[in-house]
Amino acid sequence: MPLPTLIVVSGPPGSGKTTLAHEIARAVGCPAICRDEIKEGMVHATPGYEAKLSDPLAMRTYTTFFDVIRVLLSAGVTVVAEAAFQDKLWRPALEPLTDLAEFRIIHSVVDAAVRRDRIERRLALEPGRAAHADHSHLHNVAAQGPAPDAFVPIALPVPEIHVDTTDGYEPGIKDVVAFVNRP
Repeated sequence: MPLPTLIVVSGPPGSGKTTLAHEIARAVGCPAICRDEIKEGMVHATPGYEAKLSDPLAMRTYTTFFDVIRVLLSAGVTVVAEAAFQDKLWRPALEPLTDLAEFRIIHSVVDAAVRRDRIERRLALEPGRAAHADHSHLHNVAAQGPAPDAFVPIALPVPEIHVDTTDGYEPGIKDVVAFVNRP
């Protein structure tokens, strides 16, 4: 039986990952599982929650994110998985899934100034961002600018592509889908 595809969309905050993940999921015809959306749903169900670095809800979110991906892949479902995890968090959780799916990694990239503008806009317009402990970190990034070399991208020996999200997508969604679907 052919394996489903796990399409991993990764990149630093403000790089356009979530929007790109949903675009890819629509174009491919599969679900997008987004780490931040899972945490925001958990926060909604947790009255009085206050975000802190390394809080128990953050760990539950991480575990739930990968549990959902495993369940879907085990059922033969192609999945887009999106998170701002760096290599040290992505790789140990993804390696056990290699027998369940064909992997494709999509690195969402954009220059630091665009990231900073997106982060500032998101903080102003999206109250759900307060669910994340990175809320205060994002304020610092918005004020000082992200360190361009601070993010360590996922590194696995699987097909990967970089998508610049500065103004639309380069390469375009049709090309990204062709990359996802290639044997």
